[in-house]
Amino acid sequence: MERYVVFAGVCVLAVLSLVGLALSAWFAVPLVFFGALSVLGVRDLLQTRHAILRNYPVLGHMRFLFEGIRPEIRQYLIESDQDEEPFSRDERSLIYQRAKGVEDKRPFGTRARVYDAGYQWITHSVVPKHIADHDFRVHIGGPDCRQPYEASLYNISAMSFGALSANAILALNIGAKKGGFAHDTGEGGISRYHRQGGGDLIWEIGSGYFGCRTAEGRFDAEKFRDQAADPQIRMIEVKLSQGAKPGHGGVLPAAKISPEIAEARGVPMGQDCVSPSAHPEFSTPTGLMEFVGRLRELSGAKPVGFKLCIGHRREFMCIVKAMLETGVVPDFIVIDGKEGGTGAAPLEFANHVGMPLIEGMTFAHNTLRGTGLRERIRIGASGKLVTAFDIAKALALGADWANSARGFMFAVGCIQAQACHTNRCPVGVATQDTLRQRALDVPDKSERVFRFHQNTLKALAEMTGAAGLSHPGAFLPHHLLMRERDRDMVTGEEVYPYMPEGFLLRGEEDRFGYLDRWRRASPDTFEPALPAV
Repeated sequence: MERYVVFAGVCVLAVLSLVGLALSAWFAVPLVFFGALSVLGVRDLLQTRHAILRNYPVLGHMRFLFEGIRPEIRQYLIESDQDEEPFSRDERSLIYQRAKGVEDKRPFGTRARVYDAGYQWITHSVVPKHIADHDFRVHIGGPDCRQPYEASLYNISAMSFGALSANAILALNIGAKKGGFAHDTGEGGISRYHRQGGGDLIWEIGSGYFGCRTAEGRFDAEKFRDQAADPQIRMIEVKLSQGAKPGHGGVLPAAKISPEIAEARGVPMGQDCVSPSAHPEFSTPTGLMEFVGRLRELSGAKPVGFKLCIGHRREFMCIVKAMLETGVVPDFIVIDGKEGGTGAAPLEFANHVGMPLIEGMTFAHNTLRGTGLRERIRIGASGKLVTAFDIAKALALGADWANSARGFMFAVGCIQAQACHTNRCPVGVATQDTLRQRALDVPDKSERVFRFHQNTLKALAEMTGAAGLSHPGAFLPHHLLMRERDRDMVTGEEVYPYMPEGFLLRGEEDRFGYLDRWRRASPDTFEPALPAV
């Protein structure tokens, strides 16, 4: 019966406080306190939802209290500076320091375990170069594009208004405007806050066609043409899947749709807003390429591409075959790694669906090399790229530029509370609560966004110069070294080699299975080929 001791104790103290009222009115204070705990204990005994509260009335609430603050206790008191949960304290501190423009150097040597498997580094030169201008640019726009875009090498990845607060979107976009880099809208449409900031926009179009949809949720060409004519929109990106939850749709409940969200998405108030798991406008690789060509025509030939997290590798090859079949070639492809994670997702999807960035990006890069299309198509990389080394590694292994979502969230004030899906973000970044988002000061945070971008590219310039290179785009796999096992060192060229140009068209065998998948890919369907009977 010892489990009832606490409950019995507060009941006794409540009775004693009641008796004490005859001696002094001050006993009303403990009476209220212990009386409330007594009532709580009675409720615990009568409820049927939690067994622990029935067996341990009053005391059992301590378990839920500690469970509620467990993430904070772990983050601030227990985890080491190198633990990735999902970003380490070292990474977060570096972003905060660069965003604030304060000292980001570290004394007394590295804390990384340089002889453990998984450690990676960039090779350097005995004749390093000084790079004065760190405003690195990449030209995006193929021969069919009449309005190409000179994009920064580092841009804000897709995050929708609705997922982020108005103040967060505005601060990000003002920072992008000041720094001359691009801000991906996410699939939630172009809000008034994107427009107010005036920064360059990459308009992401998902399966819900927000901002260019009919009342039935299908694509509306006229609405798209009107929106795409805005000079602030520099590129159009069709979202096939995202790293956080590839192959998974979403529903924004009617209760969460504000007038501003309805305005941006072009949806009615009072109805659930559905993002299907697949696009209703096409279902085949050829259909996707025809849709890309249609968007290019409707947009006045702005750069048009698509974003995906690689799943079935054969399906990506189906898309590439459709490019060759139709002659429609996208201007860019963004590869989103499964480690990307601003979107809340079921645990199984977050942990076990989708390909990590490096494997997905190198596969896409080599498939395009194998078909002679790589020089026409730019590749963007997205997925946990927050440091100069992250960007350099992505560029070495096949990317032309990098995007970051959570890096810029940290810059705008995120503390990794991981409450993004609860509408109770403690710093006003990922919430629609007007009182909570008031805490996010737009002028201050937009300056931090600008400084984070500038200081990260400055660090990239220093790393590039240390390697003896003049531009980060010159990084190649052989500049990357890694430990495959303890004490065993391999080069990036051994693990992630560039495949020969045109090898798939020539039918050359390879040790990675590219040609086998290429032979099974069809431009007419995503379905696997039936086995011969």
